[in-house]
Amino acid sequence: MSVQSIKLSDVIDLDFLQKFQDNFAKSLEMASITTDINGNPVTNPSCFTEFCMDLTRSTKGGNKRCVECDRRGGQQASKTGRPYVYKCHAGLMDFAAPIMLEDKQIGSILGGQIIPNEPDLDSFRQNAIEIGVDPDKYIQAVKKVRIVKEENINAAAEVLFIVANTLSKIGYQQYKLNSMSSILSDNLEHISLGSEQLTISAADINENQKKLNNEIFNVKKLSEDINQILELINNISSKTNMLGLNAAIEASRAGESGRGFSIVANEIRKLSLSSKETVSKIKEITSHIQSSVDVAIKTSDTILTSTEDQSAAILATSASIESILHLSEDINNLTNKI
Repeated sequence: MSVQSIKLSDVIDLDFLQKFQDNFAKSLEMASITTDINGNPVTNPSCFTEFCMDLTRSTKGGNKRCVECDRRGGQQASKTGRPYVYKCHAGLMDFAAPIMLEDKQIGSILGGQIIPNEPDLDSFRQNAIEIGVDPDKYIQAVKKVRIVKEENINAAAEVLFIVANTLSKIGYQQYKLNSMSSILSDNLEHISLGSEQLTISAADINENQKKLNNEIFNVKKLSEDINQILELINNISSKTNMLGLNAAIEASRAGESGRGFSIVANEIRKLSLSSKETVSKIKEITSHIQSSVDVAIKTSDTILTSTEDQSAAILATSASIESILHLSEDINNLTNKI
């Protein structure tokens, strides 16, 4: 399945992303926002500063410089496929973390609006004059900007990059699972139609039964493909859980300064555990599907070789199909919970 047409909203729950982004920004006191591949915001801004929003971006010249900085930061992150930390035109530190899917960028998480050390007030005053902002208000605002060590800024960008890309991978597998589930339902409809035709016209039993067999084998193949995807989701969830555990350990070692990362770690581990539980349920259902398919195949073979038991065999096939239809509905419901 090609990722060329995949959008960020197709593979990541934007409500969950907004909640995670808000918690991340509040816990670490860093601004953050997520955009699609075209630079359009898909989340609301989190913890944006007065310095940036009310002053720097308030003038035409300042906003133009900000847009250019965002563009260049995003381009650099896209080229490397890695987070890019940089100093903006106004003197603050920002970062761009690309959201990738099979080496294709589908969005970015932008953030920062912090400084790594005590500000050079003369430099900020000069910048205020250049963009047409009251220098005194500008100095007052920059004094409110949080000072964060550059190594912590890099770590924050890396955390957002890892989490966002883990979400996109899990979401993409769910997206494929939903597509396969839809195909599964279509095949089941064909099976049901074939069963009805067998009941109505015994004269066409051989031809219709061959078609029915083909559709049943398609269902079995799809259930095997679903299991492969579930294994991939399970592996991703395990790695996500390990990421959360490591982050929690590092946060504990860091003491008070790691308090923010502890919140992020808990969110990551909750996501991992939820995915694992849902995968386990879907695996159980696909196992039932495969069992039902085996029964349907045996029954279909019986129909082909023995017309004497035609009516009973068709009824048994219909019962298996009905069971598979219910299981397919359960998969559709569960895939939306991963």
